[in-house]
Amino acid sequence: MAGHSQFKNIMHKKGKQDAIRSKLFSKLAREITVAAKMGLPDPAMNARLRAAVLAARAENMPKDNIERAIKKASGAEGETYDEVRYEGYAPGGVAVIVEALTDNRNRTAGEVRSCFAKGGGSLAETGAVSFMFARVGHIVYDRRVADDETMLEAAIEAGADDVVSGSEEHEVITSIEALAEAQKALEARFGEPNKASLVWRPQTTVAVDDEAGERILRLIGALEDNDDVQNVTANFEISDALIAKMQG
Repeated sequence: MAGHSQFKNIMHKKGKQDAIRSKLFSKLAREITVAAKMGLPDPAMNARLRAAVLAARAENMPKDNIERAIKKASGAEGETYDEVRYEGYAPGGVAVIVEALTDNRNRTAGEVRSCFAKGGGSLAETGAVSFMFARVGHIVYDRRVADDETMLEAAIEAGADDVVSGSEEHEVITSIEALAEAQKALEARFGEPNKASLVWRPQTTVAVDDEAGERILRLIGALEDNDDVQNVTANFEISDALIAKMQG
């Protein structure tokens, strides 16, 4: 899990510095609208919508933007997006899963394929790498809300499977079925989490050298820069030196 956590932290910090916020807000709004269309337009009654709103709040998306995205789901003029998953390989044999919301599958597939090709990787068939990941619930709390032991005990009592505590965050891992109840129990004790959603979790990770690590990060950065791409997950570990370099 270490490689996955390091990657997410790097990209989050890089995104804070480099990403155009209008593009980020557009992606967050798209997920909110899709989630609201798939269920009730009330975050309290729609787990996916609640997760989308949490993600938007974590990026300081204005409340008006969030409410507008929810209302858009009930409008006749609202766009229709398809959920698409792409799988492929990055340099070093690293497995990559790309999740997208698109109104044009052909366009998105071509752009994702181009990113892999330019980044030294290759797009594969659906199912080619997803067996290397587990689909799990993922609840993230700031490191300051509790010490490691307290968070672990609370997570176990809430029905979670594991907790990965790092220097900045506690990552609580649950089964798909236990996510909603575990989140509810943890919120009662620690308040609203930073994130709560279903994610792809690598079951094993591949250690890569700094040269390959930089190429992989550039590929993933290019994928995340695509307007239709919502999430990118990879199963690699990189050195502390490269982490420091990318965060610098």
